[in-house]
Amino acid sequence: MSFERPSRALCQRVIVRAQGCCEYCFTQRQFSSNPLSIEHVVPNSRGGASDLGNLALACQGCNNYKYNHINSVDPVSGEEVAIYHPRTDIWREHFAWNNLYTEIVGLTARGRATVLRLRLNRPELLALRQILATANLHPPDYPTSRRNP
Repeated sequence: MSFERPSRALCQRVIVRAQGCCEYCFTQRQFSSNPLSIEHVVPNSRGGASDLGNLALACQGCNNYKYNHINSVDPVSGEEVAIYHPRTDIWREHFAWNNLYTEIVGLTARGRATVLRLRLNRPELLALRQILATANLHPPDYPTSRRNP
């Protein structure tokens, strides 16, 4: 099975739209120990297209844990639900920060399932967020209140 890779220009548009942050865990590109990559929200293997509406900027951890999954189990209800889609979902409807801005809290079944599937509170992320928050560099100014076009 052959898939078309997004063009360099399209990848640049994704990076600009994401303001240099992972669209799932908000790791900022300039503080990431690994490069951020362009990922398919709905994987090619599941029929997802290589177009702007299906591409997201993701850190290596989120990209690896998401892999080709589009669903996960909500740990509260046990129900299988779709994971967060950065193009169609509003972040703040599904997630919030804890008081220290170090942990992402799932507010809905979709949010909780995404936190679990992508391991959005990995120990290394919690440590990085704590250091950056102390330096007033986290959370990033990211449009979490709206859908990302």
